[in-house]
Amino acid sequence: MKSVRRPLVAVSAALVLVVLQAVLDPTGLLALVGWSGALPSTAGVWSYAPYAVFLPVLLGMTWWTALRAGERYWTLVAGIVLAVLLAQAAACLVMTGNPAVSAWAAGYVTAKAVPAALIVAAVARWFGGPTRRVVHRCGPPWIPAALFAAAAPLLAGVWWTSAAYAPGVPVARPDRGPLSVIVAVLLIALATALILNPLRRRVPGVLGGWLAALVAGGLVGVVQAIVAFAVDGGLDGDLWPGMATYVAIADGLSFGACLGWVVGVGALVVERIPAAGRVRVAQAAAATIVAIAVVVAVVVPSGTSASASAAGAGEAPAGFLRASGRVITDGRGDQVLLRGVNVNQLVDFYQPTKGVATTRPLTEADFAGIAAQGFNVVRLNLSWSALEPQRGTLSGSYLSTIKQAVGWAGEHGLYIVLDMHQDGWWKGATTSGTDCRPGTDPMWGYDGAPAWATITDGAPRCQFTGRDISPAGDRAFQNFYFDASGVQSALVATWGKLAAEFRNDPTVAGYDLLNEPGFGETAPVTTSYLLGRFYDRAIGAIRAAGSQQLVVVEPSILWSGLGFDSGPTPGFTTDRNIVFSPHLYAESITMDRSLGLPPIVGIDRQFTLAQRVADEYGAPLWSGEYGYWGDTADVDARLARYAQAEDAARLGGAYWVWKQACGDPQNGTGPTGNGLMVQDCATGGDAPPRDDLLGVLGRAYPRSAPGTVTMLTAKGADLLLTGQATQLSCGLEVWVPGTAEPHVHSTGLTKVQAVAAPGGWLVRGCAAGRYTLNTNS
Repeated sequence: MKSVRRPLVAVSAALVLVVLQAVLDPTGLLALVGWSGALPSTAGVWSYAPYAVFLPVLLGMTWWTALRAGERYWTLVAGIVLAVLLAQAAACLVMTGNPAVSAWAAGYVTAKAVPAALIVAAVARWFGGPTRRVVHRCGPPWIPAALFAAAAPLLAGVWWTSAAYAPGVPVARPDRGPLSVIVAVLLIALATALILNPLRRRVPGVLGGWLAALVAGGLVGVVQAIVAFAVDGGLDGDLWPGMATYVAIADGLSFGACLGWVVGVGALVVERIPAAGRVRVAQAAAATIVAIAVVVAVVVPSGTSASASAAGAGEAPAGFLRASGRVITDGRGDQVLLRGVNVNQLVDFYQPTKGVATTRPLTEADFAGIAAQGFNVVRLNLSWSALEPQRGTLSGSYLSTIKQAVGWAGEHGLYIVLDMHQDGWWKGATTSGTDCRPGTDPMWGYDGAPAWATITDGAPRCQFTGRDISPAGDRAFQNFYFDASGVQSALVATWGKLAAEFRNDPTVAGYDLLNEPGFGETAPVTTSYLLGRFYDRAIGAIRAAGSQQLVVVEPSILWSGLGFDSGPTPGFTTDRNIVFSPHLYAESITMDRSLGLPPIVGIDRQFTLAQRVADEYGAPLWSGEYGYWGDTADVDARLARYAQAEDAARLGGAYWVWKQACGDPQNGTGPTGNGLMVQDCATGGDAPPRDDLLGVLGRAYPRSAPGTVTMLTAKGADLLLTGQATQLSCGLEVWVPGTAEPHVHSTGLTKVQAVAAPGGWLVRGCAAGRYTLNTNS
């Protein structure tokens, strides 16, 4: 009989580690079981899951793996990793009731699981008593390996989605095509077969096969990362290959952890098959694996395409913008590029300095000035706190202000995207007398939700590295995602009411449902699954209100902080009139720059990654925010690089920001208020505008183009544009800056003319088929 000394030591070490991490981690985000200072919520079981589900599963699995796999250090390390991943999957399952999401979400604790496993296994080996290594007999590995691999495309769930998986990387997802599925399935089978018997000789029973599947999944992730490195541009001046490697390995480990029992059970069954019959069983398993891979890869995608097509059958009314595959169109066969700025002058900000205004007045002159720079869209930042200060009732005065702004935009030929803005969830600051835990600091408030929609459960309003990691803010987001006290339902209803006000106004291009959603306490359950659920509910309310405008959906704040994120779970909505809108802040406000590290994701690569995710949704890509490179000496060069990449990708976006007041909490304290239109903080008046930035932002571009734009390069008034129209369209409209009438050269275009406009020229024309346009001053 085996001694219980080692399992007892391992469980004790795991429990001590959990307690130490909870004490030392001021946010609760970096610990296996975090405690941020928030009290358990009475709104649902989700707040108890880390303690009532994660911890018991972790300790129980640690006991079992230490008992069965503790004779060797590395097998015990794998066992503890398995314990952590399964504990996370179980906790997420209790929170969501969704097995596919919960299994995939387990991979997100890989960065916690591996260090914890190394520590716990070391303690268990040092203090767990003598070892007695026994070599066990095993059966042939191919049959259980084939069963495990065959399950991959059938149970792919959310695994192997996200920006990490470049075209060419083999993944067992039916929507990636037959070749990808077949190669991935064979890769999984091979890795499992090679590892199974060496591990089961050391760890008998189901656990040995389970650990083999875990390790095999990680190795498949390594292979995927190597392929991605080769096909995805290598290092290219950033750290992305390392991040992609982590994502692939994490997916592989969680896949092995959640489905590896198939290998363990299969290995036991095979050992009981007479030797004479194993060859036939192995042949049947091999044939089955290939057949499943082919059938799933061919049949499933065709069914998915049909449903997606049916979901996109509805059309927006004439004059309204709409999503059409990868591009935004006007419904007349013309692609539309929306390029403009953010306007934050209606945001209800926290006021850090008494007597210093947090916003600058918004007037018609702002819209005239924006139009004169050649922009055609304003992302108008709104505050839920100002729109609905009392639950259930929209503020008539604030709504009138929004309508006035939309009216001004329409008069000056600008589209509006109504953006429900938030930064740090709400405008509350650290209250006087708050004792911030070591590692966190008192903080200003920012903007967002009304006080009645802010449920923090007593968590301290203290920041860790910045406003977006605050125990109070994280808990408020967690309560929102789980709809505590109907808070999420309230915002869904608010969107329905707001959309009803603008359903007949084509000036409103779309609705941005929530700016840079926070990650709460349990990403990616919050930032993917529950965020997607909120988006689907809000879209439903908007459509029920009779509004057919575009709906803009964002990934979480992690995209702005890292340069990539998982985003809402693919298939989160059947509505096809959506736009995917990550904020492309690479080399700007991302974590790498603040820490002085090389870029995690470079300016050029971020467009590729964002487009990859947009393609998963079948939606156009539009960056709702970018810029904010500060006052560094290379800001102009960075913006020029961004502009070149934006043109190459043939995309639009909204620069941050048109005006920023000296009292804006995001501005900090300084001699000027940041923005394109600068404020002199000494006088409160205007300082010289950022003409250096405006010269790049206001470069020539096609506001609309017949068919689809196939190539675009521009610098100042010089532009080269090519496109392809499937039918005759006279919707070409190209902005060209400057006072001098541009010289226009074209092929495939008719009725070409340059018309003077405030700040520049509009070149118009008609096309049917291929065309080119070249302008220069």
